[in-house]
Parts: sequence; C-alpha cells; structure tokens
Amino acid sequence: MGGEIKVDGNGFLAAKFTGQDLTSLKGLLNNPHIKLIEEDHKRAPLSVFNDDIGNPMQQQVTPYAVYQSQANQVTFNANAGMKVCVIDSGLDSTNPDFIWGNITGDNDSGTGNWFDNGGPHGTHVAGTIGAADNNLGVVGMAPGVAMHIIKVFNEAGWGYSSDLAQAANLCSQAGANIISMSLGGGGSNSTESNAFANFTNAGGLVVAAAGNDGNNVRSYPAAYSSVMMIGANDADNQIADFSQFPSCSSGKGRRVTTDETVCVEVTAGGVDTLSTYPAGMASAANMSADSTPYASSAMENTGQASATAYFMGTADSIDSGAAGKVCLIDRGVVSFYDKVANCENSGGIGAVIINNEAGMLYATLGDTNNTAIPAVGAAFEDRSALLASETVTIDIGASDYGFMSGTSMATPAVSGIAALVWSNHSECTGTEIRDALKATAQDQGALGRDDYFGYGIVKAADADAYLTANGCAGGGGAEPEPVGDVTLSTSGYKSKGTKYVDLNWVGAATSHVDIYRNGSKITSTANTNSFTDRISTKGGGTYTYQICESQSDSVCSNNSTVSF
Repeated sequence: MGGEIKVDGNGFLAAKFTGQDLTSLKGLLNNPHIKLIEEDHKRAPLSVFNDDIGNPMQQQVTPYAVYQSQANQVTFNANAGMKVCVIDSGLDSTNPDFIWGNITGDNDSGTGNWFDNGGPHGTHVAGTIGAADNNLGVVGMAPGVAMHIIKVFNEAGWGYSSDLAQAANLCSQAGANIISMSLGGGGSNSTESNAFANFTNAGGLVVAAAGNDGNNVRSYPAAYSSVMMIGANDADNQIADFSQFPSCSSGKGRRVTTDETVCVEVTAGGVDTLSTYPAGMASAANMSADSTPYASSAMENTGQASATAYFMGTADSIDSGAAGKVCLIDRGVVSFYDKVANCENSGGIGAVIINNEAGMLYATLGDTNNTAIPAVGAAFEDRSALLASETVTIDIGASDYGFMSGTSMATPAVSGIAALVWSNHSECTGTEIRDALKATAQDQGALGRDDYFGYGIVKAADADAYLTANGCAGGGGAEPEPVGDVTLSTSGYKSKGTKYVDLNWVGAATSHVDIYRNGSKITSTANTNSFTDRISTKGGGTYTYQICESQSDSVCSNNSTVSF
C-alpha cells in the first residue's frame, strides 16, 4: 500500500499512507494477521506553560512563569521610580544579566559584601524580579527594575528576626516601594512585625514566602498581616506539593476569628524556575537529535557527546550494544546514577534519560556520583522522536543560569509583577496594588479563596486592566471579593461536646441561599443573613464555608474557614 513505517511495536505498527484514508485501508482487514486499523491521533505536551527552548548563555530565554502571569503582556515603565528591596543572600556582580547602574545594596554584619554571592539563592531571586531584557540569559517580571540588595545570610547561614527588622528600615531609607523576602521561620516577633507594618503603612508593599514544608504551619514574616504571603504553583497551574497552606482562622471555640492576611493570598510559578546564578555556578544543557533541537536539563558531568543513538531500555544492566554510542534510557526500575553508570560501563559516551510522565525530567545523579559521561534529562513528550532518531548530540557546560524550586521562587515573581503593574499606576499605594493582584488572580483549587492558592495565580495584565478601569480603589473596598458581592464571616464553638458554626453574611440578593461546607452543598435556607451549622462528627477538623445565591454558580461569597 506504500505505507511509511513510523513505529514497529510489540503487536502493533504505525504507518503513514500518503493519499490514503481509513476507508481505503479497510481492505487490509481481510488479512488474518490484522485485527484493527484506526487513526493514529496526535498527542501534545500537557504543560500549560513552558520555558522557551534554548541555551540562556547564547540567547534570551523567557521562563514559563512570565507567560503564566501575563508579565509579557505589560510594559514596565522605567520612569515610574519603582524600586524593589531584596532581603536575601546577596546578588553576585559577575552575572551580566542586570542593569548594575540601577542596583544598590547594604551588608548585614558578618555577611560580607552585598554584591558577592552567599550562595546562588539571592542571585536567582533577583533575576526573577528584574533580569534585564537584553537578548541574553533570562528576562525578569519587571525587566531592569531598580533594586536594593540587603545581604542577611550566606549559603550555610541564617539570620534573626532583628536582622529583618533592621533590613526593613534600610529598605525604607533606600527609597524602596516593595520588600521581597524568600525566607522565613517559626514564631512571631513584635519588633519584626512592627518594622514591616511601618513600611506598609507608609505606602509600601511587603511580600514573603509561605514556606516549603507542605503543611499548614504559619511561617514568619509571611504570616504578619502587613505582609503578603505567597504560595507556589507549577507550570500546569497546579499547587506545588511543598507549598505551605496555613489556615486563615485563629483561636478556638467562640473566639475563632478569620483573617485573610495571615494565610496564602496568591500564588505564582515556583517549580523548576529558571533564573540567574553566580557566574559558572550552574550547568546548562543542549540536545539535538538528527540536527533537530530538543529541550533538555543538565543532570551531571560537563562535556560533549555526539554519536549514534542507542536505546538501552531502563539501563538496569550492562549492554555492550551501547559502546561508542549515546544511550537513550527510560526512567524507572533503577536509580538515575545506576542508569548512567551502566551506560558508561557499557562503553556509552553520553546518556539521555527520558521522563516516564508528562514534562521535563529534572534530576541529579546524587552526591556520590563518580561517572564522567555527560547526562541530561529529556521530556516524555519527545520520547518517540528521540527513539526514532539516528544520531544524538548532547552538550553540558557551566552556566550563569539554573533552576530552583520553592515558594522562594514564587515570591520574587509576585514582587516583580507588583513592580510591573505598579509602574503603570504609580499613584496607588502598595496595599491597593496588593488588593488588585488578589482581585484579578486566576481562581484555582476550590471555588473562591482557598488555603492553598489564596485568591489564585497572579495575572499582571488583568491587574493592570483592573486598575485602569476602576482606579486605585478598585471595587471600592480594601479587601476585594473573589467571586461576587456576598461577604461571609464564620465563628465556631462547642456546646456539650457538639460543634457549631455560626455563619453571618451580607450582600445576597435572592430570597434563599445555598450553603456549602468543604465544597459540598449542605442545605438551602432563607436569606436571613445568618445560619448555624451543627456538625455531628467527633474530634477536631477544619471546615470551609461558602454562601451562594440560590440557583447561581457565579454570585458566591468568599470562603471562610473554622478549625476545631
């Protein structure tokens, strides 16, 4: 029939028939060896957002979070006088991707020069905020924004709440509009809290990371009311498994109160985030198959390899067929180190480990790695093309750009987005920018505000349009409503061993309202602006409530949470 074989599989084959369709091929079913003929449907990567493909040492690469947050749709106004104060581990002056004339700094006692890196963390954070739009490296959320760097810790060090209180004062003295802190710890401190409250009350905005322990514990300074707490999501708009999710409720019994400023308010991209590093401290990978470039991630061992491709399965044993070739290896069965070691011991000169789930494989070979051949990770979506290739070339070299994950990466994204939006609405206060970001965030997770995403994923262009249409005051209140004009508050208490929750609301226009507990409707009741829910289950628990106008999916209250 003139078909071109594409895949010769175990019990099936795929072929391209030029000028033929399924109907014309049905005659093949008369062959007793053929049981089924069907269309070979296209499949595409499921990632909603991706980094640009390319080597940031050779061209400018836009990180996925820039697209996800719409930062590429808003132009930064460099004449607005925005300045972000970054309290972290310093910014290494060897990285070329900054406008150094716009950057100043202070040293904290014992940490050394602010322009010398105390590890890559601070340089990575600063790049996400303001890496220049200069055809090199990466681009920040607010490209070229002025920054003031305060170095409060080194790579192996830490600081105190008093260090942060002093840093807040130095940020004020430097004329900063925004404070960005990708750090935190346990326990509230009044001196520290007052310092950030003073900065906010003076018109500034303070942004801090929720924490990376994947639990509901509050981390400070993010949990102070004057500080905007930031969670992390991934490129698929899903919450990061490490992102902390503290409740907005405090107290017990009749003394339970809800405060949406002590929990996650918004999220931004913070998983496998590409940004600036101190010069040469990171690794970058290039990969091509039959001269077609493919995205890859550096795993270990700098160097270059170009040779015939050899599929080694999961590489759980020595295979002499790999000698002199680049091993293509499926993820699974044995460790990444064992796969690369088996390739090398088979005579392989390079290794490509392909993910076994959607997306890029980001990994290392571990602290005890003693292999020498270059090894890279590849995306599952490219598996078929790689396995069908004849030659593969990989190249790993030292780089000024690398990947990190954490709410530490999401926090500078929000700080940079705030500077970007604020630069076009400089008449607003930091609190008004904070409210605009929440009012226009893309709702994710449970309907309305929830403990994981807060109001949702930040969207720069939507916030900019919101302020243009409504002015700095936005919808007219300091706290924007996420889903409608209905406002709900809750109070929980126990009586004779039974749990009760009093719900009070305003703003519902229908004669009846629907009441939801933990996302499920529990009753419809007359719109009397109050209702008491009796919870029969024993023990503790957390309960999130929402009120919606009857028979309406769009006019609903904020979420309000009670814990026993």
